[in-house]
Amino acid sequence: MNYEWYVYLLSILAGALAGFINTLTGSGSLVTLAMLMFVGLPANYANATNRLGVLTQSTVAVATFYKNGKLNYQSSGWFVVPSVLGAIIGTQLAVNVSEKVIDTAIGVIMVVMLFVILIKPERWLKVENEGKPNSKIFTVIIFFIVGFYAGFLQAGVGILLHVAFVLGAKYSIKDSISLKTFLVFLFTIPSLFIFIWSGQVEWGLAILLSIGQSIGAWSAAHFAMRHPSASLWTYRMLIVVVVLSIIHIFFWK
Repeated sequence: MNYEWYVYLLSILAGALAGFINTLTGSGSLVTLAMLMFVGLPANYANATNRLGVLTQSTVAVATFYKNGKLNYQSSGWFVVPSVLGAIIGTQLAVNVSEKVIDTAIGVIMVVMLFVILIKPERWLKVENEGKPNSKIFTVIIFFIVGFYAGFLQAGVGILLHVAFVLGAKYSIKDSISLKTFLVFLFTIPSLFIFIWSGQVEWGLAILLSIGQSIGAWSAAHFAMRHPSASLWTYRMLIVVVVLSIIHIFFWK
């Protein structure tokens, strides 16, 4: 597809904002999905195109965690396998349902995530979890469901993974951060290949989003070191973006 010059510029800016938000608070895909749909990309194509940036950013993050010895992935097969399997099934469903279904699903998720963001789930997740883990069968089911959602839509999956790791598997929030990124990296790989095979990735915009997200992540890391209130302002910015996205999806096409 050919777009006006400002669409390409907007892709880089939205990617940068998403990378910035993902680094400091999470749920940056809400920004990129909203931007892609705003410039006229069908909802199912927006859902697919968004995945390249997710993979790029998570690759950088996983490499950083691994390099600094912060990634403890031993004995992780019991949650990696069900989540990746769930992601594959969820992605297959996403490429086969209509644009209207994806459009509605994204709108509903925007509304749900707005409430999730407003109640700040990190307030009750930031504890050192010393409780006994739930049964592995129960936890496997939870990770399969989270993986399925990630394959289908992905937006906001970071929050769901935190819940699964901290409240389900009884990891500390500190360990959850690196493991969450590791899982996103793993299940985004098959999802992206499925979307590519389906022909739903708009490569020009996807590459620009990836560039923007890398810039945003780098900027956020430096900004956070210099400004203690960085997370607060990013949190407020995310709320504004989500509210505007809900208005656009449901009331202003």
